[in-house]
Amino acid sequence: MPYIRECIVTTADTDGKVHIAPLGIIAEKDGWIIAPFRPSVTLDNLAAVPFAVASYTDDVRIFAGCLTGRKDWPTVAVEGCPVPRIEAALAHSVLQVVTVHDDGVRPRHFCRVVAEQTHAPFTGLNRAKAAVLELAILVSRLGMLPREKIEAEIAYLTIAIEKTAGPDEREAWGWLMQRVDDHFAAMDSGRIA
Repeated sequence: MPYIRECIVTTADTDGKVHIAPLGIIAEKDGWIIAPFRPSVTLDNLAAVPFAVASYTDDVRIFAGCLTGRKDWPTVAVEGCPVPRIEAALAHSVLQVVTVHDDGVRPRHFCRVVAEQTHAPFTGLNRAKAAVLELAILVSRLGMLPREKIEAEIAYLTIAIEKTAGPDEREAWGWLMQRVDDHFAAMDSGRIA
């Protein structure tokens, strides 16, 4: 299995409109693969402006927010790059698309790192942050996974939230759980098959 780094990826269109998306970038040789599913704004932006910024943040509200309609996170310009980074980034990498392998469903953009910078210290791990990130990944796959798997995963992840979450993690967890509850309610009412 490849090494995947969960981060917030920013891209921009030719007018400079920024798109923010939580993505797992895939390590390959001396670079990273960005592989968004079709259709996606990230995919369109990479075709128009072949740069992305991978922002590494421990603010899990950004991951949760992007999956629950809260996409207006502050960005900061990156010198020499047409794409900004997330303001809350502890560090970032500027990625330039070198090649694209189009498979029709999930094109793979091989990117080389053209610049990196650290902005703030990483102050340690927290199980609740990891639990929110895992729930965010589950939420991104609600239409693909069986309900029983989602419920079992949530039951286990809830332990970390109850034992170690601070206010930010609880807020992010609440946003994601509302999304899960809405999805299950739609399934129960027959609106989702």
